[in-house]
Amino acid sequence: MDKNKKQPASCGYKEGAFPSCAPLAVPYVAAQSGATPQYEPGKALVRGTLFPGLDLPLANIVNGDKTETPLLRVMALDFASHDLALYLDTHPQDQEAFEVYKELLALSEQAQREYAREYGPIDRRDLLEAKRYTWLEGPWPWEPGANGEV
Repeated sequence: MDKNKKQPASCGYKEGAFPSCAPLAVPYVAAQSGATPQYEPGKALVRGTLFPGLDLPLANIVNGDKTETPLLRVMALDFASHDLALYLDTHPQDQEAFEVYKELLALSEQAQREYAREYGPIDRRDLLEAKRYTWLEGPWPWEPGANGEV
């Protein structure tokens, strides 16, 4: 290594690094420096990333700090029921877990129906009760106002 060559400064978790000879006029995304600090899982789901350094505004819209959104409720119930289903795959005789699983499925279905009624379909099955095809109508979950935020 050339001792006269200037070494890059150490980057923090909110910064990335370009190669020393990155070509001009070629798009390049800086490599993420390190995996810490990290958001808690619930906040990561709301913010759209586990890493604070990647939590950047999209179309000049800054992510809110809400920890509970209508779509997050649907996702959390789906995750819990899926995780419990994995448990039941290896413990099918656990009747108590199966009863909780059925309750989670019912809560998930209800939350999804309520979300679809308020914000539009999130699954094609949500169109079963629709009077017309609304799948492509917005706002989409990632668009401003889609989850009740202002």
